Amino acid sequence: VQLQASGGGLVQAGGSLRLSCAASGRTFSGYVVGWFRQASGKEREFVAAISRGGGTRVHEDSVKGRFTISRDNAKNTVYLQMSSLKPEDTAVYYCAADPRSLLPHRRGDEYDFWGQGTLVTVSS
Repeated sequence: VQLQASGGGLVQAGGSLRLSCAASGRTFSGYVVGWFRQASGKEREFVAAISRGGGTRVHEDSVKGRFTISRDNAKNTVYLQMSSLKPEDTAVYYCAADPRSLLPHRRGDEYDFWGQGTLVTVSS
């Protein structure tokens, strides 16, 4: 499966963005999908993940209540709705797909497929 992340941009603190991860090549509903981010000079970190059918979601504590992951399997797309953005949310955001797991998880090395990343910049 090929993943294409989009929706990043420059936003002021407190603002909102919606990221999209569009899949092609295989039926997307067969994958757990996660969002990760990497800020400049820092290690990649988990943000959120969603089960194949969308019924189970996991969000990192730092984004709980501000970010929401969702998916539309009919459109082969996973979303990350981000609100109340903070400067520390500035990073390149990546979506990734895991073809084996049934439940969402934060283990980055178990996601086989990765998108190219989309840059989110939050100004103070």
